[in-house]
Amino acid sequence: MRHPALRSLGAFFGFALLAVACGGTSPAGTETKGTVTIGSFNFSESAILGHIYGGALKAKGWTVKYRDNLGNREVVEPALERGDIDLYPGYAATELEFINSGKGEATPDAQATVDKLNTYLKAKNLEALKPSTAVDQNAFAVSKSGKWTNLKKLSDLAAVADQLTLGGPAECPKRPFCQAGLEKTYGIHFKAFKALDAGGPLTKAALDKGDIDVGLIFSSDSAFATGKYVQLEDDKHLQNADAVVPLIREKTVSDAAYTVLNDVSTKLNTDDLIQMNKKADVDKQDPDAIAADWLKSHGY
Repeated sequence: MRHPALRSLGAFFGFALLAVACGGTSPAGTETKGTVTIGSFNFSESAILGHIYGGALKAKGWTVKYRDNLGNREVVEPALERGDIDLYPGYAATELEFINSGKGEATPDAQATVDKLNTYLKAKNLEALKPSTAVDQNAFAVSKSGKWTNLKKLSDLAAVADQLTLGGPAECPKRPFCQAGLEKTYGIHFKAFKALDAGGPLTKAALDKGDIDVGLIFSSDSAFATGKYVQLEDDKHLQNADAVVPLIREKTVSDAAYTVLNDVSTKLNTDDLIQMNKKADVDKQDPDAIAADWLKSHGY
């Protein structure tokens, strides 16, 4: 998962010069500390995060290049291994289960998950840095216009679930982090299940209409910025920690860059992701502009 890896001065990867260089030079009057090429997945949240980590490095004297919307994880992670990019913003649990071929080693503990991830990355001369408190993972919500607004956490569902309909992707009833996990971890047994989509417009529309009472919506979804939904706290930690974390190439990142990247991670949170996703998804702002706003508000 993630983020900007630093290159030493003059150490350019083969196609780095082709990368989009949004703000690709160091601040005026600042001697460059090196060049970093940052990749992102093919969705707006990832591009925003890439520009946040990159913008922080640029503010401290690095030259930053971007390869936005590079592709899915099957494209982006190998690009980091090859040195086509120096860093990308990832998600701890998903990165671990990708790199370990689905061994089930991720946990709800973000730092423990990153530590395990690093046992695999070390041989590749890669490293996952400090995880942030910003997470993008399965979450469950109720509508504020419905009759269940008193529910605040998932454990609250157990006493009333026999009156409720859950909505989510068709595979949810058998998935360990969806309905099957809710039953096992929380003892929640719903009256019914309605097959919709994975946190998309069908699920949100069904919540709005009252066709379902609880819906799967991802934790950083811009829908939570509307004030229409209550995200139920995962108080028994069913979900593994998909915390935002930069993945970097060790050989091209200095201790000084580590400090900058880790400082960004200490300031990122899920509410930030929700608000920034709203700017992208609803307000149609560009990822680099959204990132610039976040950086300015956090002193970069």
